[in-house]
Amino acid sequence: MPQPLPRIAVLASGRGSNLQAVLDAIAAGTLAGEVVGVFSDKPGAAALQRVTPALRWSAAARGYPSREAFDAELADAVAAVRPDWVLCAGYLRILGDAFVARFRGRTLNIHPSLLPKYRGLHTHARAIESGDAEHGASVHFVIPELDAGAVVAQAVVPVNAGDTPESLAERVLGVEHPLLLAVMRLAVSGRLAEHGATVQVDGHPLFTPLRLDFAGRLSDPASGVAA
Repeated sequence: MPQPLPRIAVLASGRGSNLQAVLDAIAAGTLAGEVVGVFSDKPGAAALQRVTPALRWSAAARGYPSREAFDAELADAVAAVRPDWVLCAGYLRILGDAFVARFRGRTLNIHPSLLPKYRGLHTHARAIESGDAEHGASVHFVIPELDAGAVVAQAVVPVNAGDTPESLAERVLGVEHPLLLAVMRLAVSGRLAEHGATVQVDGHPLFTPLRLDFAGRLSDPASGVAA
């Protein structure tokens, strides 16, 4: 009998372009997984419309008596779909400690900066203001501290003279999708793990984040070996 596909739960707050990249890769047969639920803190999020109603869960956090109460209900809803991986793809609400602990080691986030630079919001404007020559995106494991988990992989873009936050954001978005898909292929194939504060690939520790090349492949920048 064929093995069941790895189950992916996606958290999203916005338009869901990264979610769509995952759905397209699954449909094309280039990502061996199944999106089993899309969860949002924004009931009107466009991301929810990218999947059938049976796969949607949303609630406005302001309708709950506390942050913990919202997170507990979200965590129960996510757990109900039995995910192998939880993917934060444009999810703009900070996850509480209890949620993170429940899915620790199998929750990934894509963030628009070269972490540890520019955790949080307004990353593109901050990179320009700092005079950076390079910017990009990172995929990392989620821990209770914001955008501070072990970084799996990064994609780099140049910061050009005359860039605005909007033009730089568009350039970063162009590498976000292939970066996310490359990491998700590692994850669903069982090759990726979190060990304490370290990423492991094929059981070996990763001392520097993998780097996405122009062909959409990941490699270790220290050794040049493809992941």
